[in-house]
Amino acid sequence: MEDIRENLRNVRNRIEKAAQRAGRSPDEITLVGISKVQPLEKVQAAVDAGLVHLGENRVQEAAGKIPQIKGNVHWRLVGHLQRNKAKKAVEVFDMIESIDSERLAQEVSRRCVDAAKTMEILLEVNVGGEEAKTGAEPSKLIDLARFCAGLEGISVEGIMVIPPFDPDPEKSRPYFQRSRRLFEELRDAQIEGIDIHRLSMGMSADFEVAIEEGATIVRVGTAIFGQREYH
Repeated sequence: MEDIRENLRNVRNRIEKAAQRAGRSPDEITLVGISKVQPLEKVQAAVDAGLVHLGENRVQEAAGKIPQIKGNVHWRLVGHLQRNKAKKAVEVFDMIESIDSERLAQEVSRRCVDAAKTMEILLEVNVGGEEAKTGAEPSKLIDLARFCAGLEGISVEGIMVIPPFDPDPEKSRPYFQRSRRLFEELRDAQIEGIDIHRLSMGMSADFEVAIEEGATIVRVGTAIFGQREYH
């Protein structure tokens, strides 16, 4: 698993260089390894090499994987959450990055209160307006944040976006710029009870551009673990 260690080293180096280009400190950026459908030995190798944050797309897969990974890991859900999976998601995750509606926020809040737990959440925004993707409409972001601010058991910390995919990372830049503006508008709204300081955007193909445009969280899978093998 030396390749995982080397991949992780390379990704961290790329994060550092992108941050420097933007006049930022690499310490401002949290690297989340996306471990969905990756074999346990690869995930464990990444944790052993120093990866602290891991992201999963599906609650059921994560629930089976999390107990088998040894180490001090912060687990977060980055995929769409169905309301009927909220109870289990609250049990196994430390953060949910994909809250996109009042109904979902309400259900997560209810489950958190039942579990006597406070869940860090990000509000997912459909920044590209794609019909096939989940996420709140940008125009409804502040209203959603205000609604969430009144709920117990959840702590709104920022936004998460997934721009339309393009192999050319520069094509993602306008979406990242728009996301940064949405993030700043939400922060500047100074909604009582929430502290907006996290902007999750950028994946293996475009995380360096995302960092240049203000990302504080990047979600990297393939560049760390290699291509996924779906069975």
